Amino acid sequence: MCLSTVYKNELTPENIAMQNVMTIECQDDMVILTDLLERQVAIRGTLIMANLVEGKALVRELAD
Repeated sequence: MCLSTVYKNELTPENIAMQNVMTIECQDDMVILTDLLERQVAIRGTLIMANLVEGKALVRELAD
């Protein structure tokens, strides 16, 4: 099973948005993350990259 850690804006530990992410959905200007326990986090932004081998994804958060 491939689970990922999703980061906001930079691949640094303090920018972790969610860990153990199993699905990433992009709807309009929202990126919706769902983890292994079915918890969800919605980030207003765009998916920049997803490296499934390394288990990392990066979301650029849009400013309000």
